[in-house]
Amino acid sequence: MGSLSNESFESFIESLKEAGIRIKNESELRERLAEARRWREAFTTLASNGRLIGIRFEEPEDGCDEARIQRAFSEFQFPERAGVIFAASRKAAY
Repeated sequence: MGSLSNESFESFIESLKEAGIRIKNESELRERLAEARRWREAFTTLASNGRLIGIRFEEPEDGCDEARIQRAFSEFQFPERAGVIFAASRKAAY
């Protein structure tokens, strides 16, 4: 009966990792999401600006499962722009 959209950010992070995403400074990411009232918005902000505080989302050399990543964003009911921001953050080189 429960929807994944009502689950915690921990489940979402695990979904990303299972798709092949590596998270640098994961403890900081988890701490900030735990403090956030709206963790989806906080995640999107950190995906966009997290590099300034050492939070990075990286792909292994052999890539990751893009369909699984998109499915995670959909199942956790993120707005479409969040997936676009997340994809761009993985390609940022700064």
